[in-house]
Amino acid sequence: MSAAVKLPQGDTAPVIASDAEAIAVATAYAAGIAPGAADRDRSGAHPFAELAALGASGLLGIRVPRGFGGADVSHVTVAEVFRILSAADPSIGQIPQNHFVFLEALRYVASPEQQRFFFAEVLRGARFGNAQTERGTKHAKAINTRLLPQPNGDYRVSGTKFYCTGALSAQWIPVLALDEHDQLVLAYVERHAEGVAVIDDWNGIGQRATASGTVTLADVAVPRARVVPHWRLFESPQIWTPIANLPHVAIDVGIAEAAFADALDFLRHRARPWYEAGYERAVDDPLTLERVGRLAGRLHAAHALLLDAARHLDAVPAAPDEATAAQASLLVGQAKAYAGDVAVEIGNDLFAIAGASAADAAHDLDRHWRNARTHTLHDPNRWRYHRFGDYVLNGRLPPNNRAN
Repeated sequence: MSAAVKLPQGDTAPVIASDAEAIAVATAYAAGIAPGAADRDRSGAHPFAELAALGASGLLGIRVPRGFGGADVSHVTVAEVFRILSAADPSIGQIPQNHFVFLEALRYVASPEQQRFFFAEVLRGARFGNAQTERGTKHAKAINTRLLPQPNGDYRVSGTKFYCTGALSAQWIPVLALDEHDQLVLAYVERHAEGVAVIDDWNGIGQRATASGTVTLADVAVPRARVVPHWRLFESPQIWTPIANLPHVAIDVGIAEAAFADALDFLRHRARPWYEAGYERAVDDPLTLERVGRLAGRLHAAHALLLDAARHLDAVPAAPDEATAAQASLLVGQAKAYAGDVAVEIGNDLFAIAGASAADAAHDLDRHWRNARTHTLHDPNRWRYHRFGDYVLNGRLPPNNRAN
């Protein structure tokens, strides 16, 4: 397997200047990666070259604030970029989700010096991976990893993380840890720092190329200037959490779009009509048309909910109140639950409408269902529907935490 791509200090990526340019670049990049999506799924190989091209495209810097040289594109544009990439290859679409999450954290709680350094890194094409979740804890958000102060004023961090999507080929790995005061912090650790090991042991049934495996940190030195107070995000009403979840909605919509497009293509060019239907072509079967129409409507609705949630995030003021922040969380949560359900449904129904020949492994059409089923396990839809139902029925706002 290739070594992770490093970016020398002199390397730079083009700086995307507008929302329209971001969409155009994403569309062109997606067209380049789409033909290899099935082969990457079969092999599970991490897309080192494709991710290097993503860094070189300028797309990783589109949310850098204008004051630091970026385009600071809208959340609608971010959603569309993730949808476009994920329709082409959802593994590649998911990998930069963490990058944008931690880029956004810098906007809200990093010092000006930290912002200058990391925003410049991102604009030259560097990417953030992640090391957040741990196995064997009481629940998915429990953290045992510790960041401990040293006599020289810096820190050291030790721990083991899993579901570390994108860390294998990232330049920086933000590590979620508890400091000496039991407060959550983010330590932005260099990928190749001494004591950092990224193990490609991800073995999921879907999203196979994400390398969402293990990161171990063995007494890794962390300069004070690379530690960001994550806990501060939750001192007041915040929209960082729904912003972090918005790309997940777009990933599911992209998976659903790809599955639907392949279903239509199979129906038009390969499927045979059921003999009882009395038609020469599968595309004229009235029962097939009915099901295609239903799925088309659900896919359109999922995309509409994605854009509605993104537009709401764009309209939130810089200092949201409790009600505004909660509404953003609810709308993104509703969109995510619905899009996840639609992606799984279309990935499944693809076979029902395309017929037995669609199950031939040569077509790799099962990747759409496997990708949807795997990605939608990120967090349970039942809790998103619960929160929305509790708000609609009882007026109860969701919690202001990192998990909603």
